[in-house]
Amino acid sequence: MSLYKSRLKEIENILGEKDIDKKALCSFIHNGIPECKKYRPICWKILFNYLPLQKNRWEHHLLRQRNNYKNLIMEFVIPPGIKDVDLSVDHPLSDGPDSTWSTFFKENETFLLQIDRDVRRLLPDISFFQEPTKFPCEIVVNSDSDIRLHSRVAPKQLSYANVERKGLGITKINLILKRAAESYSAMEKGKEANWEVVERILFIYAKLNPGQGYVQGMNEIIGPIYYVFASNEDHAEYAEADCFWCFTALMSEIRDFFIKSLDESENGIRGMMNKLSKLLEEKDIHVYKRLQEQGIFPQYYSFRWLTLLLSQEFPLPDVLRLWDSILADENRFEYLIYICCAMIIIIRDQLLENDFEHNVKILQNFPSIDVNFVLQRAIQLRES
Repeated sequence: MSLYKSRLKEIENILGEKDIDKKALCSFIHNGIPECKKYRPICWKILFNYLPLQKNRWEHHLLRQRNNYKNLIMEFVIPPGIKDVDLSVDHPLSDGPDSTWSTFFKENETFLLQIDRDVRRLLPDISFFQEPTKFPCEIVVNSDSDIRLHSRVAPKQLSYANVERKGLGITKINLILKRAAESYSAMEKGKEANWEVVERILFIYAKLNPGQGYVQGMNEIIGPIYYVFASNEDHAEYAEADCFWCFTALMSEIRDFFIKSLDESENGIRGMMNKLSKLLEEKDIHVYKRLQEQGIFPQYYSFRWLTLLLSQEFPLPDVLRLWDSILADENRFEYLIYICCAMIIIIRDQLLENDFEHNVKILQNFPSIDVNFVLQRAIQLRES
């Protein structure tokens, strides 16, 4: 039996039990989930603690969570003009603190516009996010009104009057229509692109977490999760709801990365970068000193590595493989630091030989390399 078939048999046995042995599952996933698309969605849902370990609870749990998400769409995505709102109490021109209309317009100006910009350029190397989803949100795409989120911040058709004069007084007014440039055309009624689905998830997350809101980079974290669920035919129908809850679970672990006031805390982003710097000093003093001498500090390169969980440093298939190991590890983000340290040490010869400009460039644009080798090096560093 080939190694691939042997691993398939092993994962089938683990997931075939009535009660999932999470320790055995994590041990297996640490070495990578077989690339057949069948198992990663289930495994990740378990690793995010979205699916309970007792399989007889899955159906009821999923039904409840998916209905809860549908209710969130109704509460947060449907504009006040379509809901049953008494205009004598809550008028669109109201600027009162309790006005749903006031909140509606403020959201457009604050975080929705930024979300819209970010999701449109999500993982541009693949076409997946520009393609229509097979399971659009019926509430949104089949509405008689245009209630898609991106329409709230899309360039609008502006009308203005061109006044012509001859001598005294106005003699002619020409109404001219001018359209702002639009980089993405909306899909026809009944359809929506995958990036629109991601936009809705991030919008609802920001609404539910006003203390944190939306921060640039969250789109890069949610991208791999949504892709794993939505690209699998067995999980695609409920990919939006499942992705929302898994993304929320992950953000609860790394939220300190995105809150500026917590930057200096142990689990804040500066604290994480300091841990990486100290680990590099311990594991390879020569590279550490070289970077220090050149003034290349961790914030120049590792800020993105850590906050985005390396999602920008490797092609998507490699990111999924990295995340298998990171999510399966008992100390996820300690292991992430070891992976980052391994990345630096793997290119140590180049870093020791070259100048500031070259070293910054190679660290900010990490060279193509087998991620399994990176993971093996990280484990060696940790065990040593």
